[in-house]
Amino acid sequence: MADARLAALKEWIEKIEAVAGRDPVRASEDASFRRYFRLANAKQSFIAMDAPPPQEDCLPFVRIAGYLEAMNLNAPRVIEANLRDGFLLLSDLGTRQYLAELQRDTAQATPLYDDAIAALVTMQRRGVAYQSLLPPYDEKLLRFELSLFHDWLCGTHLGLDFSDDEDNAWRACCDTLVENALSQEQVFVHRDYHSRNLMLTDENNPGILDFQDAVEGPLTYDLVSLLKDCYVRWPAERVWQWALQFYHQLDASQRGGLSESVFQRHFELMGVQRHLKAAGIFCRLNHRDGKAGYLGDIPRTLSYIVELGDSYEELEFLVGLIESKVLPAFGVER
Repeated sequence: MADARLAALKEWIEKIEAVAGRDPVRASEDASFRRYFRLANAKQSFIAMDAPPPQEDCLPFVRIAGYLEAMNLNAPRVIEANLRDGFLLLSDLGTRQYLAELQRDTAQATPLYDDAIAALVTMQRRGVAYQSLLPPYDEKLLRFELSLFHDWLCGTHLGLDFSDDEDNAWRACCDTLVENALSQEQVFVHRDYHSRNLMLTDENNPGILDFQDAVEGPLTYDLVSLLKDCYVRWPAERVWQWALQFYHQLDASQRGGLSESVFQRHFELMGVQRHLKAAGIFCRLNHRDGKAGYLGDIPRTLSYIVELGDSYEELEFLVGLIESKVLPAFGVER
């Protein structure tokens, strides 16, 4: 099937003058069914996306790429689209992924995060014009995402059965996290704004990828995705200083209605929701899609939740569960 898709992609490429005759070279793939190929010569480089229907729908990508371009943010431009077959030809943002750059030289963290925070502020300010066109990050979606941890990590991966009391405690925790998300100002949310989806570019840094699942949702969601990243971890004090940097770039009217302490609660509990969802997805990728590579990121992801254990009594059951049953199963002892 993969060979058939690649053959069809090559046939489509040959019909486009800008890239005809170029051999597609695998550039990357992600946690979805999408694959990316680079088409380059001495002068120009493009990216061809293979997004097989019915698993993937290119239309949201095309729409949101247009929104980001209108905001003057650096996202791939759609040059040609074949929505029926799931092929897109995109501008190329290069090969310098934030994650790799940060792992190579941690001294780059300050300028890279300065740029990423500034771009996020821009996305939220200019995104006001487009956020009503996005799906809502509503209670149904929030609760579904929380169920991924319960069903895929605790259930499918670890075989844990919750008692009635544990189920009640889990639901109470979910209620707290959902209320925290819905009580925040609702903004344009990228929904996967982190080091694997940001590219270091010479101009208008960062390049922004993987935005097709954007929603209208909580103010702190993308910020916590960026700063409490599932793939790279920074000291809590540094994370909070970056979070305050974002907070002080908010409009005065936003800060006036949002104290620093409330902002901190929103940010930290939003992270809990995000990390439960991500850990559940990592297990689903393993069991459903045969992608085991993300399992190694689960201890880092859940460590952010454990870190908050002394600050929020609402998290007592969850932190206890993670410390006593989940992390030991991944080789992390208390």
